[in-house]
Parts: sequence; structure tokens; C-alpha cells
Amino acid sequence: MNTTQIFDKLWAEYTERTPSAQKIKDLFLNKGNEVYNDHVAFRTFDDERVDIASLAKPFLEAGYEEKGDYIFEAKKLYAKHFEHKTDKNAPRVFISQLKTKEFSKKLQETVSKLISQLSKDDLNPSDLVFKGRLWEQPSLKIYKELQKESEYAAWLYVNGFCSNHFTVDVNKLSTFNSLQEVNEFLKENNFKMNSSGGEIKGTPEQFLEQSSILADRIPVVFQEETKEITSCYYEFAFRHPMKDGELYSGFIAKSADKIFESTDMNPQK
Repeated sequence: MNTTQIFDKLWAEYTERTPSAQKIKDLFLNKGNEVYNDHVAFRTFDDERVDIASLAKPFLEAGYEEKGDYIFEAKKLYAKHFEHKTDKNAPRVFISQLKTKEFSKKLQETVSKLISQLSKDDLNPSDLVFKGRLWEQPSLKIYKELQKESEYAAWLYVNGFCSNHFTVDVNKLSTFNSLQEVNEFLKENNFKMNSSGGEIKGTPEQFLEQSSILADRIPVVFQEETKEITSCYYEFAFRHPMKDGELYSGFIAKSADKIFESTDMNPQK
């Protein structure tokens, strides 16, 4: 698949889980903007069968290369970002993985059991990012146990391998001049912002400002009962020029750390 096919397929699946994203995109389009994608993010575990290298495969095959790596101490995550070698308009790709060895033996065993349920065909890295949850119907009991240790692990247990968020490239919106304007527009249209660490994470001095809405919630049929759980969210990024005049292209771990909380089940009020 080429990059257009990959991201079209990902967007179709993502907007099923995240109806807010399509609504927001339509609001921007109706105001006369073209909407470009800054980056798409994915979550996974550090097991070599499903790790960053596995999820990155379709992007590497489509002409992407590794550009930066990041460590999130508090959330016990490691991440890499990728950019297309030649197409500067292709979205960046951000893939994080949970460092399971830094958690309890119980969490490690739970994750290992989940992945061991998967067949060789399930684990084909060329299309793993499109497959969603591949293991058995989730248990609310296991979900809550994971949640006590890691919201990230609990989210991944329910949602599986999919786009965790798409991100609007605010620099390319023609009717908005700042991320603050975008945030105010979203709030006027009754979207709730992730305010952990402030509605805007990052500063012009760091060359990147980010914000996001809180994740949508979708009904999940657990073994015990049906319950609404967070799915995915829409993010907004505004990049500033560095001294050489080029827009900053990387990510800031401290900001991304707070953006991750957009899917927490008990978000800030």
C-alpha cells in the first residue's frame, strides 16, 4: 500500500471509533480550510511480536524512516517517530510501547497471555496496525486490574492495534492563526479539551504547541457487561520555525506525556 491508501484506511477505521474527529474535520472544512494531518499515533506493548518495529513495518515499506526516540519515565513508555523520506506532506508516524518489565509480574503475565492467543496470520506486521483487538472478548475484571497499574495498558487491552489519534496540522489551516484560536473554536462547538498540564502543551520556545479533545467513549461488550470506555481522540499541533527557518519536526516528551491522558477513564474535570 502507498501512503494515501494506508492513511485513508486508517482514517476510515479511526472515525468509526471517534465520531468527534469527523465532526471537527467537517467544521474546519465548512469554514473554508483544507485539513492536513500532522501525525498519526499508535500504541503497543514491548513484546517483539507486536512492538514498535512490528507496527512500523507498513510505513517503512511505504518509504518512511526513523527520526527520533523518546522515553516517558512516569508512564513507563518508549516511543519512536517516523517521517517519509521524500514526501514532506506525508503525516509523521508516532509509535509508543509499554515497558512491561517495569510493571508487576501479573501485568506482564496478562500481556504475554493476550499476545500468545494470536496466530501467525494475526501477527503479520504488514497489516497489524489495521487489525484492532485480536484477542478474546475482554473481561471487565482484567480491564480494571490493568487500569490500576496503567491507563495505557487498559486502553490497549480494549482497543487493540489501531490509530490512537490523528492530528490536525494547524499551520495549514487557512482561517486560524494560532492553536489558541482553534481551541476556542472547538469549545464554542461543545468539545471538551484535555486540560492536563494546561489546554496547550508546549511553547513557541520549544517550537511545538499541542492540544487535544478528550477521547470519545464507545460501548464495549465485556464478558461481564457492556460498558462505555474511551476510544480515541483528535489532536491539534502548531509548529514553530527554528533558527534555520525550518519548522520543528519532532516531539516533546513532556507534552506528549500529558496528551496521552486524553484517553484516561477518569479525566481531569
